Amino acid sequence: MTTPQTLTSPVDIDRGTRLRALVSSAIGSAVEWYDYFLYGTMAGIIFGPLFFPSTDPAVSLTLSFATFALAFVVRPIGGIIFSHIGDRVGRKKTLVATLSLMGGSTVAMGLLPTYQSVGIWAPILLVALRLIQGLALGGEWGGGLLLAVEYAPREKRGLYGAVPQTGALAGLALGALAGSVTTALFSDEGFKSIGWRIPFLLSVILILVGLWIRTRVGETPSFVKVKAEHHEARVPIVETLRHHWRAVLITIGAKLIETATFFTFATFTISYAKGTLGYKQGTVLNAVLVSAVLAIPVMLYMGSLSDRIGRKKVYTAGVVAIFVYAIPFFWLLSLRNVIALYVALIIGFSIIWSMYGAVLGTLFAESFSADVRYTGISLGYQVGAAAIGGPAPLIATALLVAYDNNYVPVGIFIMAVALVSLLAISFAQERRGVDLDSP
Repeated sequence: MTTPQTLTSPVDIDRGTRLRALVSSAIGSAVEWYDYFLYGTMAGIIFGPLFFPSTDPAVSLTLSFATFALAFVVRPIGGIIFSHIGDRVGRKKTLVATLSLMGGSTVAMGLLPTYQSVGIWAPILLVALRLIQGLALGGEWGGGLLLAVEYAPREKRGLYGAVPQTGALAGLALGALAGSVTTALFSDEGFKSIGWRIPFLLSVILILVGLWIRTRVGETPSFVKVKAEHHEARVPIVETLRHHWRAVLITIGAKLIETATFFTFATFTISYAKGTLGYKQGTVLNAVLVSAVLAIPVMLYMGSLSDRIGRKKVYTAGVVAIFVYAIPFFWLLSLRNVIALYVALIIGFSIIWSMYGAVLGTLFAESFSADVRYTGISLGYQVGAAAIGGPAPLIATALLVAYDNNYVPVGIFIMAVALVSLLAISFAQERRGVDLDSP
C-alpha cells in the first residue's frame, strides 16, 4: 500500500488512509474547540464574579467577555506563526504542537486561584492562559481543515471540508454538556468553588486521545507534492500578501458573519438569556447543547450539497437567511418560554448558521495554492475572527447596556455584518469540481 509520504495525488489514496485523516481532523478539532469554547461558556456564567469581581454585575460580565475577546486578537499571530511552520515543515507537526499548547493551557486554567485568593494575579494568569489558547487555535484551524480537504477526493471536497467544522460543534457541545452536568451536580456555592474546574481538568483525557490519533496520520498529498517539487514558499506570509491578497480579503469578509453569529448563539445567548431574560442556566446550556448536536448532520448535508450545486450558492443562501432572521431570533428569546428558546437556537444555529459554516473551510482552501494554503486560509480566517468573532459578545452586551436591554440594535448589528460578508463572497471564485492543486 502506498504511504501518505509518497503520494502525489489524492486519486491514489486508499479509503482507509482518507478515513484516518478525516477522523483525525474531526477529533483534533473537537478537542481544541472544546477547550476554547469551555472558556466562553464559563466567561458567560462564572468567570466574572470569580476573577473580575465588581459591585455591578454588568461590569464583571463585560470584563469577562473582554478576556474572551482578547484571545481573538492573538489568533492571527498564532495563525501566522504556525501556518509558516505548516507550509514549510508540514501540517502534521504543526497540529501536534497546537493541540499540546491548547491542552496544557486549558488544564492550567482548572488549577487557577481566584481573585479572592491571590487578588490581581488571578485575572492576570487567566488572561495569560487565554492568550496561549488564542495562539494555539490560530494555528489549529487551518491545519485541521487542510488535513481533511487535501486528502479529499475532488467530488467530495465540500463534504470533507465540513467534517472539521463539525468538530467545532462537537467541541461546543462537549463544553456545554460539561457546564450543564457540573451545574446540575453542584450547588451554587459548590459550582463556584470546585464544579467549574472539573471540565477544564478533564480536558487532559481528550488531549491525549487527540494526540494519539494525530500521530498516526501522515502528511497531506498536497504538501508532499510541494516538498517533492521544491516549491515551498521561502516566507509564506510574504508570498501570500504579494500574490493572494485578494483571496485574503475575501476570506476575511466572508468569515465575519460566520464568526459573529456563532459566538452570538454559543456565548452571548447564554449570558443574555440567563442574566437579562431570567432563564435558568442549565436550561440555556441544554438548549445550546441540543442545537449544536443537531447542527452536525445539517452541516454534513450542506457540505455535500455544495459538492452538487457549489459553495457560493449554499453560503449566500445562509447569509441571506440570517439577515432576515437576526431580529426574530431575539424576539423568540424575549418570549421567556423554553420552547421558544429551543426553536430560536435550532433555527438560527442548527440550520441557518450551518449553511455557511459548513462550506467556508472548503471555499477558503480552494482559493490558495498549496505552497501558501495554510498561511492564506489561517490569515484570512483569524483576522476575520479577530475583527468580529471575539468582540461579538462584548459588542452585543454593550449594545444592550446602551439601549436599555433593547435587542433590536443587536439584531441590526448582525444584519450589517451579513451585508459585508455578502459583498465579500460576491468576489470569490467557484471551484467546485476543479482539482484542488490546479492553477
